[in-house]
Amino acid sequence: MCRIAGAPPRILPPLLLMVLAALQQAPIKATCEEGTLCKTGFPEDVYNAVISRGVHEGQPLLNVRFRSCEKSRKVSFESSAPSEFRVSEDGVVYAAKSFQISPGLTEFLLYANDKETQEKWQVAVKLALEPEDSVKEQKKMEDIVFPRHQNKHIGHLRRQKRDWVIPPINLPENSRGPFPQELVRIRSDRDKSLSLRYSVTGPGADQPPTGIFIINPISGQLSVTKPLDREQIASFHLRAHAVDVNGNQVENPIDIVINVIDMNDNRPEFLHQVWNGSVPEGSKPGTYVMTVTAIDADDPNQLNGMLRYRILSQAPSTPSPSMFTINNETGDIITVAAGLDREKVQQYTLIIQATDMEGNPTYGLSNTATAVITVTDVNDNPPEFTAMIFYGEVPENRVDVTVANLTVTDKDQPHTPAWNAMYRMTGGDPTGRFTINTDPNSNDGLVTVVKPIDFETNRMFVLTVAAENQVPLAKGIQHPPQSTATVSITVIDVNESPIFVPVTKLVRQEEGLLAGKVLTSFTAQDPDRYMQQTTLRYSKLSDPANWLKIDSINGQVTTIGVLDRESPHVKNNMYNATFLASDNGIPPMSGTGTLQIYLLDINDNAPRVDPQEATTCQTLQPNATNITAIDDDIDPNAGPFAFELPHHPSSVRNNWTIIRISGNVHWFFDK
Repeated sequence: MCRIAGAPPRILPPLLLMVLAALQQAPIKATCEEGTLCKTGFPEDVYNAVISRGVHEGQPLLNVRFRSCEKSRKVSFESSAPSEFRVSEDGVVYAAKSFQISPGLTEFLLYANDKETQEKWQVAVKLALEPEDSVKEQKKMEDIVFPRHQNKHIGHLRRQKRDWVIPPINLPENSRGPFPQELVRIRSDRDKSLSLRYSVTGPGADQPPTGIFIINPISGQLSVTKPLDREQIASFHLRAHAVDVNGNQVENPIDIVINVIDMNDNRPEFLHQVWNGSVPEGSKPGTYVMTVTAIDADDPNQLNGMLRYRILSQAPSTPSPSMFTINNETGDIITVAAGLDREKVQQYTLIIQATDMEGNPTYGLSNTATAVITVTDVNDNPPEFTAMIFYGEVPENRVDVTVANLTVTDKDQPHTPAWNAMYRMTGGDPTGRFTINTDPNSNDGLVTVVKPIDFETNRMFVLTVAAENQVPLAKGIQHPPQSTATVSITVIDVNESPIFVPVTKLVRQEEGLLAGKVLTSFTAQDPDRYMQQTTLRYSKLSDPANWLKIDSINGQVTTIGVLDRESPHVKNNMYNATFLASDNGIPPMSGTGTLQIYLLDINDNAPRVDPQEATTCQTLQPNATNITAIDDDIDPNAGPFAFELPHHPSSVRNNWTIIRISGNVHWFFDK
């Protein structure tokens, strides 16, 4: 249960209470007992109210509060004397009829019923007659009189336009009552001659939220029925009306403004409970980091809503417990000390406090949030090789093989441009046989062979390499921008394939060479000069016409058939045979060579008549047929051809003749 600390010991009239609060500007501090569990029911054991002797029907008497721990719970109220008192859904107790209260206490019970669970709670209500001095004080309460003036025209009144503004009524929020709490009395100076009825209209009266302000229709007493909350509604604009008993307007309506005076009843609230910011390492004092913001639902133009920020704690506290400061009005966080080093402290956690009342630690309400500041990396550490010399080896004639891993260390944040290493060759590889790529995961340098290496030519390489980051070092860093190392690469000798010299050998030879003749010698060499001596052996791999053989020891090629240029295995006078040279190394290796034999033509083919046969019909006119000749040889062993008819039988020459038409084409016809 809450109490208002600093409240006067007796109930003061509302206007007097407002004046005191406005003049003193003294904050009213609410204190609550913490740690109590929520309990559904009436928070008070007894509700007491002081009322005047005369009570009219519908007059609000007091407001009772009911605490529900479940928002969905629906509770209805009733009194033990329903003929005299009725209770609204929001807990306002009204007179069910007009009556005169007698001296002493008037007591009755109020019941709260849960419609769903059928649970029931009760509380006692005690009504006491208002003391005489309070009545006198009430009579001194300010009256608001309808402004008008008379024009004596046949005895009726003429309303005037309002030429002055009624000062607003200032009412503090969160008033503890008792309710209804009287504010002012609204009256017309015609109430002496007429029986008048007063009413108020507008939001808070007859418009939502209804029933906050009520007026005694007889006396014109304006009252508030419940505590107000400035954060919900900051002011109410009502209109007061005066009519006669017949409902005829007697006065022009007047405007009544009720301002809800702010009380410090709201703590500052940060927009985020956790704020994230960053600052580069090595930043100078005064570097902006981030801004934290809190809001206060109280009036921002009053002390209740004026916030001030401060840093309560910093973790870790190295290298200084005050690495940051905060602008107490704007919430801007800046660095205040040097020494931010991501490699030592990667993140700071600040507890930020926002306090209203301009940061007054005694009266202000506070709240906290967390600011997490990440120290971002800059390139203040170059890569450093883990060794001065790296070693690797590569078999000769191999390419695309990683021969050495170069490792570096870098204290900067991994997988950032300030950490990623780039490697380059600075010496020892004039012909570009090696390259260095960076492993994106490990940041190692992978030395790779891109051109084949011959052991017999180069047995070792000594490379000089350098490593640097993708981005330059930050300004002011006293380190060389790159690190250097040496890479010693040994070339491993392997058993290489024998090589025919030349790989393709051309031999010119007339066709018709008989079997058993030596054609040529076709030998290979072993490039492994530094390995144990090996022996080469030769064999035939491809010989389409089966014309050749090779001596397995000395590589001498001998014919085993007659070379024929006109063979279908000869293309454009060229015959190809492939031979194999194999060593006895470990593992055994072999190489191939091609022997090309260019066959020279000899006249070893007779011409053939084409066509071989021809058919003619016997007629009275001479018949003729075109004939020519074909020779598989080439010039000068083919054409021009000579044609003649055979001498036997003699009838051939007697009946036929041959005449040259052109070239090798002749006309053969009968006589």
